[in-house]
Amino acid sequence: MNYILFDDARRSNLLPLTFTRPVADIRFGILTIREKWEKHLGVKTSSLTEKYLRKKYPIVKEPDNILINGSILPNPELISEIGKLQPNQALVKNDVVIAMHLTEQEIDRSGSKEAGHVSEINTEVEFMEVANVWDIYQLNDAALRQDFELITKGRKSAKAGNAAHLINADDIFIEEGAKIGYAVLNAGTGPIYIGKNAEIMEGSLIRGPFALCDHSVVKMGAKVYGPTTIGPHSKIGGEVNNSVIFGYSNKAHDGFLGNSVLGEWCNLGADTNTSNLKNTYDTIRIWNYAEQTFIDTGLQFCGLIMGDHSKSGINTMFNTGTVVGVSSNIFGGNFQRNFISSFAWGGYSGFGTYDFKKAIKVAEAVYRRRNLEMSNIDRDILNNIFNITFEYRKI
Repeated sequence: MNYILFDDARRSNLLPLTFTRPVADIRFGILTIREKWEKHLGVKTSSLTEKYLRKKYPIVKEPDNILINGSILPNPELISEIGKLQPNQALVKNDVVIAMHLTEQEIDRSGSKEAGHVSEINTEVEFMEVANVWDIYQLNDAALRQDFELITKGRKSAKAGNAAHLINADDIFIEEGAKIGYAVLNAGTGPIYIGKNAEIMEGSLIRGPFALCDHSVVKMGAKVYGPTTIGPHSKIGGEVNNSVIFGYSNKAHDGFLGNSVLGEWCNLGADTNTSNLKNTYDTIRIWNYAEQTFIDTGLQFCGLIMGDHSKSGINTMFNTGTVVGVSSNIFGGNFQRNFISSFAWGGYSGFGTYDFKKAIKVAEAVYRRRNLEMSNIDRDILNNIFNITFEYRKI
């Protein structure tokens, strides 16, 4: 069977993180949602996503296809229900389409007058889903525990070495090539996963659940509270609590990051701090792209949501529940506004438009620092986001 992960209307609730990727490529737990499905199914998947993302994430269609909602996490019961679908049937719960069994022709006709009738099969199976940006850190505890079991089952951990002090070592898994200095890893509060060639420097204090993915670094003296995920090729320092970094991003210095989500290619300057709790202890409202207004999260704790390629200068202070778009450059004293659009340049005293050519030049330099080259496809994606930003008229 050919499996395709599709974006539904809730993709807009996951902006700015989904400006640059399909919903299924959101990372939380240890793996991305796509990686979770592929491990469970034992096959590669493709995506049905926004038109401007399709060159990077092309759809692969076969005569027979199962389309799965990319915002939903797999489990054995759900996979069993999906496997029972007949052609032109959809698995549904609470008006959310979980999966559809469609021919290639029906995929091509979907949304048109020629589309065939799809019958709905309701399910009572429970599953996790990512419907809003804050779900990523809110559900990270459960997702991390599930991924830890999935990745480590039947495998033997590498040795931590004599320098590390491990608490509840049975729930700590270390991949080959990882290095741990004189650090304390406490898995008494949840599992800890250390990826290939990752490094935890001396003096670090880490409480699970925690995932440090391949080639990432925890710098000296860092304090990390779970549930936290640091994606591949990233660096963290200072204090981090219940946050998710997708990958290729740095918060390398002192400062606090809490109840937050950072995309890829982000950098927080030294002593950048995020507020994650109001002085009034009220629930937190954050910017929603779909509604074009601030909406109530119903949560007391919410820090920073930052899209790919955005940066902050030293001593930047982010208000509670701040949303920053793609490729913005933020600096200056005082608390920043609660919503900063994509391609914004400035700070508390005001914002202008980040010149697109300059933004691309910076992105290319960041890629080179990782011995990578930015593709024309990635440039085109950023150009589309630049144009979309002016449609929102929120510079």
